[in-house]
Amino acid sequence: MKDQQIFNFALVLAAMITFGGIIYFAIKIVKQQTAIVVERFGKFNSIRFAGFNVIIPGIDQVVGKLSLKIRQLDVEVETKTKDDVFVRVNISVQYQIIKDSVYEAFYKLTNSRNQITSYVFDTVRAQVPTMKLDDVFVKKDEIAIAIKQELELAMQTYGYQIIKALVTDIDPDQEVKRSMNQINAAERMKVAAEFEAEAERIKIVAKAKADAESKKLQGQGTADQRREIAKGLEQSVEMLNKVGIGSQEASSLIVITQHYDTLQSMGENANSNVVLLPNSPSTASDMMTNLIASLTTAEQITKVKDTKPSAK
Repeated sequence: MKDQQIFNFALVLAAMITFGGIIYFAIKIVKQQTAIVVERFGKFNSIRFAGFNVIIPGIDQVVGKLSLKIRQLDVEVETKTKDDVFVRVNISVQYQIIKDSVYEAFYKLTNSRNQITSYVFDTVRAQVPTMKLDDVFVKKDEIAIAIKQELELAMQTYGYQIIKALVTDIDPDQEVKRSMNQINAAERMKVAAEFEAEAERIKIVAKAKADAESKKLQGQGTADQRREIAKGLEQSVEMLNKVGIGSQEASSLIVITQHYDTLQSMGENANSNVVLLPNSPSTASDMMTNLIASLTTAEQITKVKDTKPSAK
């Protein structure tokens, strides 16, 4: 009787352990942004997503687990431009599995990264050789768009969605970069020289305008001064004529007066080194006589030219 009870207890315990093991293996917890592929007797059965899932131990089998998160693949492609410059183009591709296409992602494609890399190589080597090096830098967004479009068409069949394709770096050969830097430096020096020359030209033009304006004003001042002197002389001669002094004597008197005024001005400056030669009282009179004689001769020559008949 006692042996029978022990046997029954052991049987119940074994059944509980077996049942617990079955429950343990039947329960499958799937994490967020994850999908598992379940096969039954080696044939596809279902796709299970995040949460509590039950599978039949010994009948169902989890054959794959796929992440639904966005992933990034960095690809470096070495190729040649249209102007025969070798460059390394770095591409970053962001992609993820489409939730409704987990079956295609698992069964149709063995290695998604290798597949994407192949399409990136193909697209870059088809685009870059048609461009010059400068155009590759300018049109890198166009290259990225072409890569994304090509990948979308190809990878959608395999259950993958292309989120973004970016050209992150364009790296020419070191010698090419050195040459480009030299060209840029020379271009900047050329522009700087042009600006400097333009600034110098503006300074020269401004100085020339200022000198011209100064000389113009100086000439106007000299003309005004001589005009006033002439008016003063005219008034002086008129006043001397009123007291009975002839025009010639008045002119001589004015010249002598100006002569002595000049001597007085020179004497007032103690540091002056100017010596006026000749410096005799008759000098002013001689100057006036010579001036009158010159004017008389010039007047006579003019009258002879006016009376001479013109040649026909």
